[in-house]
Amino acid sequence: MREVADRIIDHYERYALPWEADRRTARWNDKPWHDRFIGALPNAAKVLDLGCGAGSPVAQHMAECGLHVTGVDTSPMLISLCRQRLPEHEFLVGDMRLLQLTRRFDAVLGWDSLFHLTPDDQRRMFDVFDRHAAPSAVLMFNSGPSYGESVGQYRGEPLYHASLGPEEYRALLSSIGFEVIAHALEDWQTGGGRTVWLARRRWLGASIVGARGGSCRLYSPSRSRLASFDDRIAFGIETFNQLIETNRIIRSCPD
Repeated sequence: MREVADRIIDHYERYALPWEADRRTARWNDKPWHDRFIGALPNAAKVLDLGCGAGSPVAQHMAECGLHVTGVDTSPMLISLCRQRLPEHEFLVGDMRLLQLTRRFDAVLGWDSLFHLTPDDQRRMFDVFDRHAAPSAVLMFNSGPSYGESVGQYRGEPLYHASLGPEEYRALLSSIGFEVIAHALEDWQTGGGRTVWLARRRWLGASIVGARGGSCRLYSPSRSRLASFDDRIAFGIETFNQLIETNRIIRSCPD
């Protein structure tokens, strides 16, 4: 299986144009989940789209909704199409497994991409999610319904897929400070048969008490994973920025 899995990067580069044409002309059967993802974000949120493909329809839809997209894909051809389609946004050629950007995002998306990684690589991706997710981040990805590996086909060539089990995904999400807010198993009605995970950073244990007696809590990344000095500085800045916004948050709390 590893040999087939290792062909994924080359596969998408060689079939970039046919794949983009097929994707563009196919019915968008999972749009409700993307609308739900967007609806969970603040205005002008910054989104990290891992495995962004050619940027249509997903990145394009996010841009049209006022979000700022940073897309990452291993295919130079697909990234060039993204840059042509959405020149005001950022698109990077790179392997999401090795990603180390020096900033965090309001949301991270791993749509139709995480499932091309081996189980061990998927487990390691949760460190990537953790490094790049801001304190209040939303995360969405799709997987298989249960643990396993399979090989499909595209244009007559093998196409690798893998999935962890549901309980392991929940445990990995929890380990980086996320809680599942929506999950669907093989959603044929609104997800094109995908198994979908939508999660958000958990609240901190401590509360912020407002002048009217109400209280609210802030989100936090898994602080045990903030190993480097740069990570700790970035987290401190993000937390300070959240504190600036607490007047708005406190006003929404009960008296």
